[in-house]
Amino acid sequence: MKRISIYDSTLRDGAQAQGISYSVEDKLKIVRRLDALGVDYIEAGNPGSNPKDLEFFERVKALSLGHSRLIAFGATRKVGVDVADDSNVMSLLRAGTSAVAIFGKSWDYQVTEILRTTLDENLRMIGDTIRYLKQQGKEVVYDAEHFFDGYKANADYALQTLTAAAEAGADCLCLCDTNGGTFPGEIFDVTARVKALFPVTIGIHCHNDCELAVANSIMAVQAGATQVQGTLNGIGERCGNANLCSIIPNLQLKLGFDCIAAASMEQLTSVARAVSDIANMTHNEKAAYVGGDAFAHKGGMHIDAVVKNPVSYEHIDPERVGNARRTLISEVAGRSMLMTRINAVDPTLGKDAPETQKIVARLKELEHEGYQFETAESSFELVVRKLLGKFKPFFELKEFKVVVVEPSVNGVNSSATIRISVGEQEEVSSAEGDGPVNALDKAVRKALERFYPEISEIRLTDYKVRVLDSDQATAARVRVLIESTDHRENWTTIGVSTDIIDASWRALVDSIEYKLMREQERKVV
Repeated sequence: MKRISIYDSTLRDGAQAQGISYSVEDKLKIVRRLDALGVDYIEAGNPGSNPKDLEFFERVKALSLGHSRLIAFGATRKVGVDVADDSNVMSLLRAGTSAVAIFGKSWDYQVTEILRTTLDENLRMIGDTIRYLKQQGKEVVYDAEHFFDGYKANADYALQTLTAAAEAGADCLCLCDTNGGTFPGEIFDVTARVKALFPVTIGIHCHNDCELAVANSIMAVQAGATQVQGTLNGIGERCGNANLCSIIPNLQLKLGFDCIAAASMEQLTSVARAVSDIANMTHNEKAAYVGGDAFAHKGGMHIDAVVKNPVSYEHIDPERVGNARRTLISEVAGRSMLMTRINAVDPTLGKDAPETQKIVARLKELEHEGYQFETAESSFELVVRKLLGKFKPFFELKEFKVVVVEPSVNGVNSSATIRISVGEQEEVSSAEGDGPVNALDKAVRKALERFYPEISEIRLTDYKVRVLDSDQATAARVRVLIESTDHRENWTTIGVSTDIIDASWRALVDSIEYKLMREQERKVV
């Protein structure tokens, strides 16, 4: 089985997509997910481009990765500048990664009209930079930017740029369809020629401007490329990058290549959904393999056939990529996919038990309201426990009031007052905060800490809001996701409402109740 190296650029090329701006925490979360998935390389950013990436490369050093290698990304030295004096090249060394990616111009037009330098100087820029980095002990991936456009315009010069990189010691020559305008047949022919000329690893990096990035990547592999670059969910500038969520299963499950561990393949859907949530973007439910509709069946004849034999309308078993079959008009829709998680709460329940039917019906109601439990598994567990009578509330909200005053003073623009009861006792507390949710969070903690001191251990690490039906303008429903930690465990909870404060409160209550439930279980053990 031929090995294909998977090179993920979700954190660098993916960050160039409209509407995406990762925090450092976001990037660290994605690194952990990618490492667990088993990708070979994680192109984590350009340390010379902004302070955020510099901070990321400092903090990521504390992570212990089990499989993936981090890559810092940058350009060849500047025109007329010595490599050792080039600040961007030096930032690659400060990033501390064992591997780096360097991009250089392969299209003569880009050299003379964009860089405004000579063709010979461009070759020296490529060779000097790679040679210097190799002398520093780095593994070097050379990204031949605009290679296919350059090859079509001036094949001889495009190949000269690869020669300069190879002779300088580049470990991989990655051919980039930067403008995304090349067709699969062209990709195959050009990649095959390059493979025949250069005895090093050949990579492929495609963009999706003609919606051919996945097809082009696969054609390049069939022509001899053994490294594939792309992003999860295909996010990226303009129309996006090659989608690794399609490329990996296509290569491994369909063509027999070895990309990631078989067990890791079963994480593909959950990782794809997690990245969508972390990036605060709506997951593409129509996506191949990892979309919610990828294995959904609605037509009666289809459902009947799938019940008899799934192969009748499914090209693979959805569980192989961590997805699940959905029968949209069946009264038992989604039951099988939920049973594992339901049985984690009550192992005695079968799929036809009345309690299971009650849970499934309630989950359908919640999903119709806009709840999505793929990443909010803690809220899911609370729903199941409450329906099964396996949860006793720790407190009851009587009322809360939030006041927002602008302009803010010293970062404080909101106050919250809350009245709760714990058993027969009532507690009223107030707090100020940077925004209404922050004030509400402080007030409820203040009210509850007298009864549950462990509340002080909770720290909110992430807060995301997504508008669910934007056509309703300010009356739209919103979904709030809150991620919390107590330094032993991380958990995510969800709330949905037409009122952002109410949605936030629901997610906040779930976060607190989940923590208290876990503490109760520890005491019992």
